[in-house]
Amino acid sequence: MGCNPLVPDREGRRVFVALGDSFTEGVGDRDERLPNGVRGWADRVAEKLAKAQSGWRYANLAIRSKRLRHVISEQLAPALAMKPTLVTLYAGGNDILDLGTDMAALMDDYENLVASLAGTGATVVLFTGFDVKVSALLEPLKKRNAAYNQRVREIAATYGAVLVDYWCLDAFHDRRMWDSDRLHMSKAGHKYLAGQVLDQLGIPHKITPKNWDPPARLSLREWERRQRRWVNDWVLPLFGRKIRGITLGDALSPRWPQPVKVPRKGGLKKLMDRDAAL
Repeated sequence: MGCNPLVPDREGRRVFVALGDSFTEGVGDRDERLPNGVRGWADRVAEKLAKAQSGWRYANLAIRSKRLRHVISEQLAPALAMKPTLVTLYAGGNDILDLGTDMAALMDDYENLVASLAGTGATVVLFTGFDVKVSALLEPLKKRNAAYNQRVREIAATYGAVLVDYWCLDAFHDRRMWDSDRLHMSKAGHKYLAGQVLDQLGIPHKITPKNWDPPARLSLREWERRQRRWVNDWVLPLFGRKIRGITLGDALSPRWPQPVKVPRKGGLKKLMDRDAAL
């Protein structure tokens, strides 16, 4: 349990702003009733904050496929203008997957971003990256991921940030915590991570891990069938987008671009139902 009390600022404001990419946007946790068709751990955290402490407002500026430079150029200034009291940041994972990324320069930029956020006086939450076992082809990137995680831990300590050490969460070794693309969390994964964030912030909740039976052992034929489907559905389209220089986030806007007051009952879906009724 965390020991970082979330107190309002001098004006009594409680503002949660989430920054980043698909991880924070909520990709993998589908819900067509919500903006961009996803929900995600950050929405779930916002709803639990509102239940525990009245008055919370929430903005989520994260968009899938964004690199760290995009988070800095597109999300930082709007976030600072909102005068947040709580900020979550995960960024850099897509950069790790890009060939030619200068990790030292990337992490220097990351630290400068964290320094700007910490300078607001807000509680800042940072995340390490998980070692996703997607394919042996990505194993050479493991060294980059380890370097990223070590710097994130150091930066969190330097700036007094709350650290959610995603790397160490053993529950994510179960493939059912991952969506069909094997890179994004499933609904179960997002729910579990929300609980981990709330634990670090010391916020009460009733999110419990899935009580699954051990995963069924796949036959060779079924494993091959899943591999072919994964390559056709996810890998080939990904490489096609890279060749064309486009991303899945190019046509998307932030899900919650301005802080919305989170209803204590009914959650964020209640806001959508209210808007639809107008």
